[in-house]
Amino acid sequence: MLNFFKKNQSPESEGETKKPSLKDRLFKSKTKLGDGLSSLLMGKKKIDEALLEDLEMLLIGADIGIQTTDKVIESVRKKASRKELKDSDGLYELIKIELESFLIKENLLQTNVDKTFVILVVGINGAGKTTTIGKLAKLFQSEGKSVMLAAGDTFRAAAVEQLQVWGERNDIPVIAQKTGADAASVVYDAYQSAIAKNIDILIADTAGRLHTQDNLMQELEKIKRVLKKHNEDAPHETLLVIDGGSGQNAIQQANEFHKSINLSGLAVTKLDGTAKGGVLFAISDSLKLPIRFIGVGEAIDDLKPFNAKDFVDALFD
Repeated sequence: MLNFFKKNQSPESEGETKKPSLKDRLFKSKTKLGDGLSSLLMGKKKIDEALLEDLEMLLIGADIGIQTTDKVIESVRKKASRKELKDSDGLYELIKIELESFLIKENLLQTNVDKTFVILVVGINGAGKTTTIGKLAKLFQSEGKSVMLAAGDTFRAAAVEQLQVWGERNDIPVIAQKTGADAASVVYDAYQSAIAKNIDILIADTAGRLHTQDNLMQELEKIKRVLKKHNEDAPHETLLVIDGGSGQNAIQQANEFHKSINLSGLAVTKLDGTAKGGVLFAISDSLKLPIRFIGVGEAIDDLKPFNAKDFVDALFD
């Protein structure tokens, strides 16, 4: 963990090559989806059922999912039957527009409230949850906001220690108790402390859990109940962190978490290392929830607020 900070907080030397663009970061997904679509349509002069079948296979193979793919294909079929599609260039642009339409545009997190804004972060182990919290804290700090962290993952001592390292490195207070402590108690104590100290944003970690673990899902419900007793609007954001490389499994995870605790936003990590970035369209279409942030690298500033147009342009332009 310490090596992570040393690697990512060292200043760039003068003359270094410029930082990779979003298109560079999403290279694997762009190759699979945007470049794959270009190759499929190259030289095609008519839009027929054979082409639509190939298009369907390409979209499903790019992790856009069966239901979302069906919607795209149906739109293409209707426009083709009305003679609204003249060539493959028009088809390419239509698919780009259709996919972007599944992404919720109003996705920025509005953190300005009268009292402390509370973000409850959930997800399964290995999705990058605690690291995402640390990067989020740094992002908010860079915007001039005061931040506090709550070590609500009381099942893993390493999770508490990891969060404390983030806090020490960035001069951010971390409220923690011993391993095995009641998570709701930890988050409540942190909330009381944040209110007393006029902290702008409290980010609460929680134990990583599978969506099938009912007892742990009930713990999340308890945390939310305890917070709402003292502020009916808290947590203001319930953010699910998903590993972008998990593909279609991410949709099932998100659906189950949403049923249990009513998510309000998503953060999708590790998109720089996977060709499964198309799953963002499927998740957004399925859950109708905004994608707040995407992780596109290991550096501390590689967690980015999500912009739908920029994302689509990076995949298709």
